[in-house]
Amino acid sequence: MDALIDETSSGLGRVVTCVAPVNIAVVKYWGKTNEDLIIPLNDSISLTLSTEHLRARTTIKTIPQSNDITFELNGVTEKLTKRLSRAIQLCREEAVRQNTATQEVVSAGLTIISDNNFPTAAGLASSAAGFACLVCALQHLYGIQGDVSAIVRQGSGSACRSVFGGFVRWAKGHREDGNDSIARQLFPASHWPELRVLIVVVSDHKKETSSTKGMQTTVETSDLLKFRTEVVVPKRCEDMERAIEKRDFPSFAELTMRDSNQFHATCLDTYPPIFYLNSTSQEILMLCHDYNQKKGAATVAYSFDAGANAFLFTLNKSVPEICGLLQARFGVTDFKGDPVSDFCLHEEHGSSISGSKTKDVVKYVIVTKVGEGAHLVENDTSS
Repeated sequence: MDALIDETSSGLGRVVTCVAPVNIAVVKYWGKTNEDLIIPLNDSISLTLSTEHLRARTTIKTIPQSNDITFELNGVTEKLTKRLSRAIQLCREEAVRQNTATQEVVSAGLTIISDNNFPTAAGLASSAAGFACLVCALQHLYGIQGDVSAIVRQGSGSACRSVFGGFVRWAKGHREDGNDSIARQLFPASHWPELRVLIVVVSDHKKETSSTKGMQTTVETSDLLKFRTEVVVPKRCEDMERAIEKRDFPSFAELTMRDSNQFHATCLDTYPPIFYLNSTSQEILMLCHDYNQKKGAATVAYSFDAGANAFLFTLNKSVPEICGLLQARFGVTDFKGDPVSDFCLHEEHGSSISGSKTKDVVKYVIVTKVGEGAHLVENDTSS
């Protein structure tokens, strides 16, 4: 995130625009040791998705002779939340500490306009993209140097992974102040260019149980979560790093699916239980297993965050057949993102598992890939 800082500008009346990506965790975090600082119970590993298809975009303008802050999301004026206010304050404090902006600049009012090109709060990691984008823009506005993932984390935990592109690991850290709970890039997006992600959108409505509320209840009531964070995840993170390093798709696929299953098992172990998956999610899940069995190898993997939408992972050569399978099973006609030239569903792989067509339960599919992290797209010093 190298800033294009205008050293001659006073910083007043400046306009900065940034975009930030969605990320999808293949080893997930669920639960915190500190709610205020958003320090996770365990490490997590994610893939950053291309901003060509899923992105938050934030424009921030400083308002001289004012200390008011206004925030607009997707065309609607919103109240500043506690986490938004904290992210802004932390960026201002860091800019003063680094002496990259004057007190006058960091005290000036702000107009913040943000939008997502995908549904908000529907299990597509909108908060991760949104907070990463906000802090990225503030970093460039105030000229902050260095890693800001610890600041981003305090807005939305998983957002710190969207700071970086490619394959990212967020460490839980060991310090009580959370300063070592930061994200770092494991491998750039170019490391595994054949990897593709298909996002099967089952629901674009706001989920009933927010991630924040769900985590709190799980931490308070689930015995399985303790076993997961202390025993399972540490080894799984190391195994996942090796699978990604070697571009070992079968190992990557199994680890990803097992981790998704266990995450949702902890949600079911929560009292009262939390249900993020619906019947269509379950149908997609079993379709992947049936397809892999028919192929004789792990060819597609699924992962579900705190929502009903499926993230499917496969290699580029298999995308046409996976799209063909989704089309045959769910009657999907709306495929967005990267173009897929010819859908194909080979008889020996598809006829026995496509089953009877279930219509109108999948809204659309986004075909995308691993991409870059949060970045500046405009640095305007005009008033």
